[in-house]
This record gives sequence, structure tokens and C-alpha cells, in this order.
Amino acid sequence: MAELCDACWHGLANDIAEEEGATTAPSPDPDPDDVSWIEPPMCPDCGAEVRVYPTNYDRWVSLATREQPAKDVPAHYRWRLTPTPTGSVAVRVRAIEPLLSDLVLPDHRMLCVPDEDGPLDTG
Repeated sequence: MAELCDACWHGLANDIAEEEGATTAPSPDPDPDDVSWIEPPMCPDCGAEVRVYPTNYDRWVSLATREQPAKDVPAHYRWRLTPTPTGSVAVRVRAIEPLLSDLVLPDHRMLCVPDEDGPLDTG
């Protein structure tokens, strides 16, 4: 098995994250009076509740809050949670195609409809 230096690993992980819609780890808020971490995270674009999980390559992904049958989720948006000793890790469904009735967690990007009342991004 090949080993990568830190720079090569981060480059590879960032490429995978860009393809899959994952991001860097959520930054901890230094404000001790902030209790927003108790509340479920919300999508900044549409305001819907999301579930944020670490991926198997050290990045984070926002997933829908409910599982859906694989037949209703395009292949590139299908994720599953894998239990680990430290918690669940999101893994994209790739190698083995799930049965159409198998439940998968969709990437939130599939369901995201930006809030039309919010400010428009003109950049």
C-alpha cells in the first residue's frame, strides 16, 4: 500500500471532496456563550436542517435528515453511515450498487432549494 505525504494526501482529499460536495471540518466557535452547537445545523442557502458528518477521507458532508430509497436518489448523491468506535462516518455509495429499495442518505445538495426571499449572490 502506498503512503502519501501530508501535502499529497490533502491534495487528494480536497479533489475527492470537490467532486463529492464535501467541505473542510466545521470550525469550533471560540465564544463560550455560544450554544448554537446544541441546535441542529441549518443550510445557509435554503435554511433546511442538515446532518453534518465526517467522511472517510477527513472532510465533512451535509446530508439530508431522512433516508430515502436508492431509486429516488441519483447515484452521485447516495451516502451511507458506517459506525466506527468514535462515531459514524459518511461513505459515498459507489462500488456495489444498492437495490432500488435500499435506504440511502441523500447529499443535501440534491434537496437544496435556495431561499428566494434571501439576498441574491451577485458575485
